[in-house]
Amino acid sequence: MGSIDLNSDLGENVADCIVSDDASMLRIVTSANISCGFHAGSPEGIRETLTRAARGGVTIGAHPSYRDYANFGRIPVDIDSATLQAHVEYQLGALIGLASAAGTTVSYVKPHGALYNAIAHDERQAKDVVAAVRAIDPSLVLLGLAGGIALDVARQTGLAVAAEAFADRAYTPTGQLLARTQPDAVLHDPREVADRMVRLVTEGVIRAVDGSDIRVDAQSICVHGDSPGSVAMAAETKRSLQGAGVTIAPFV
Repeated sequence: MGSIDLNSDLGENVADCIVSDDASMLRIVTSANISCGFHAGSPEGIRETLTRAARGGVTIGAHPSYRDYANFGRIPVDIDSATLQAHVEYQLGALIGLASAAGTTVSYVKPHGALYNAIAHDERQAKDVVAAVRAIDPSLVLLGLAGGIALDVARQTGLAVAAEAFADRAYTPTGQLLARTQPDAVLHDPREVADRMVRLVTEGVIRAVDGSDIRVDAQSICVHGDSPGSVAMAAETKRSLQGAGVTIAPFV
């Protein structure tokens, strides 16, 4: 039946704001997108999550963002190319350094939130992010939205890529993620989420908000760590996929 990666966005906790159960999620997922500190998290918390991931044999990815701690990196930002590239380079360097201190390495890059959504359709910002990745380490893989422009831009430069689907997000008929400002943009029912992902892996389709099936070719599935019930959704998705004969393994 093949294999699929299961990932989650982690390292986003601070002492007075716990948004995810990193320890539990790291026992389920095969890859972890770990905050670089620009949208959430603290150096000490990020390092702890890196250490836990290394101990559990979980593949590590950098999760850079717009510099927007106040809005959790989920608000579009008007930013020039030189600044965006430097900000992404800075974040990658920081996470790679902390990973080294934790005895592990960074294998891929998955931008966060509004930046992730922007590079799925904005070629200029996609080029900025790709340039930053290549400047820091051209062996890193770019993980992005299936069908997004960023993956095409990265491929054209010789950067390795992987496409991603979202277990806990609703899709538009054009294959984009439904904006979080819209009703029912974020899914919470573990059974519904798991069934959608089994269809994705076994049939190559996801049901869009208008009831149509859209074709999605993905090598990794994300369950957001900060979504309510995220651990239950990830666990049920993993169980259901394995029950369907799918191997859960890192895409890198």
